[in-house]
Amino acid sequence: MTLYAQTPWRRARQLVADVLVIGWVVLWVRAGLWVHEVVGRLAAPGRTLEDAGSSLSESLTSAGDTVARVPLVGDDVRAPFTAAGGAADSIAQAGVEVQQGAHQLALLLGLTIAAVPILLVVAVWLFSRGRFVSRARAATRILDSAADLDLFALRALATQPVRALAGVSDDPANAWRRRDPEVVRALASLELRSLGLRAPAPS
Repeated sequence: MTLYAQTPWRRARQLVADVLVIGWVVLWVRAGLWVHEVVGRLAAPGRTLEDAGSSLSESLTSAGDTVARVPLVGDDVRAPFTAAGGAADSIAQAGVEVQQGAHQLALLLGLTIAAVPILLVVAVWLFSRGRFVSRARAATRILDSAADLDLFALRALATQPVRALAGVSDDPANAWRRRDPEVVRALASLELRSLGLRAPAPS
């Protein structure tokens, strides 16, 4: 599998593109982590609420246990403390729910912030690299020797800019029909260069 072009300029562009894509991914991963950290701070009030509710519940439970020891009226006096302790437990549970909500929101926003730009750029990069690999692999299967250059020369006549063709010959089509080896090789080299490949050495 040909992952990189054989021509220096095309290969350099691909390497630069790879580095830029990696940098882009790192940048947005860091951005996602930063958003996750910032939004995660919203859980702080929930922790405060949980701690306060738990502390209050423990205090009320302890007070209820103490008054329960009072003869005759202990159980009756303990009931309001038990009810208030239950309310404090509800406050603590609300704090836990606030924390869970903040963590879920932080995770969702962090992933979204990182994933969307990463997926867009990586999708374009994969499409471009996949197309290059597919075209290069197909061309390499055909291009076994200099004898196979004729097909690429014909393709060059059909696809390459007129200015590039004029640089090869004043009448490239007629020279191709005559099988002029120099013109055929020059035309094939034009087409192969656009694919990131080099023409094989003449035998």
